[in-house]
Amino acid sequence: MSTSVVAIDNLVKRYGDKVAVDHFSLDVKEGEILGLLGPNGSGKTTTINCLLALLKYDKGSVTIFGKEMKPESYDIKSEIGVVMQNVAVVETLNVYENVDFFCGLYIKDKALRKKYVEEALEFTGLTEYKKYKPMKLSGGLLRRLNIACGIAHKPKLIIFDEPTVAVDPQSRNAILEGIRKINKDGATIIYTSHYMEEVEELCTRIVIMDHGRNVASGTAKELKSSLVNRETIRIGIPNRTDKIFADIKEINHVYKVKEDGEDLVIKCDGGEHNLVHVLSYLTDNNIPFGHVSTQLPTLNDVFLEITGKELRD
Repeated sequence: MSTSVVAIDNLVKRYGDKVAVDHFSLDVKEGEILGLLGPNGSGKTTTINCLLALLKYDKGSVTIFGKEMKPESYDIKSEIGVVMQNVAVVETLNVYENVDFFCGLYIKDKALRKKYVEEALEFTGLTEYKKYKPMKLSGGLLRRLNIACGIAHKPKLIIFDEPTVAVDPQSRNAILEGIRKINKDGATIIYTSHYMEEVEELCTRIVIMDHGRNVASGTAKELKSSLVNRETIRIGIPNRTDKIFADIKEINHVYKVKEDGEDLVIKCDGGEHNLVHVLSYLTDNNIPFGHVSTQLPTLNDVFLEITGKELRD
């Protein structure tokens, strides 16, 4: 059984009458990339700040590496890296000096620190930019500098909070590949993002928060399998009849059929080869049809199903 790196138990954090985190529990195993998702205001940031002992909470416990996390737990904090959404670098220092400064908060040996800084620059592809000031960097390079500052001291636990916001596809790909390598090299990762396809591709397990609570957890496959709608088939049938409509409704695993212009939209609640069964019915009965498409559920569908489609502040 894998060792727990982070154990949050029954965490409660209130701001006056508002409950920001409501009896939230979380267990992060060694070697995981855990995706922590939630709408704006769901309690993710508050939970992370409590985890890091930056906020005092009202109830519950936070254990990291098997030890209770407290504001003065510097031995634990030295093993944690944090890459927050808002880029946090020193504008007056160049790239090398920034990474050296943040690494120096944990690594006092100068020779070792120099080695770690150079490895972090190479890892993030910033070696040729090491004399640049932050204001001279593109958005993607600035994000990579932010990551280098957070991981240079080789932490065992790294928290990435929206690390790919507002970067181009090439930079995003480089960041995600870097996170995979960090994980492969032994770091446990907590990852937050609003890019669902990114989370689905990267994370080994996902927890969805809403209203301060853990409302769903599992792998992307497990979460998608929890939906009623497991497949949506769209077929152009311009000359359909009530009988066609009724017959398709009777096909195994079809639970809903609706019209959308000249298309039939067919929703299935499970099963395999649903499209084959529908097309077999149409061809066996000489029913002409046009375009055909099928769509499986995405993590975005799961997220909206669980947290709702209402806009959040």
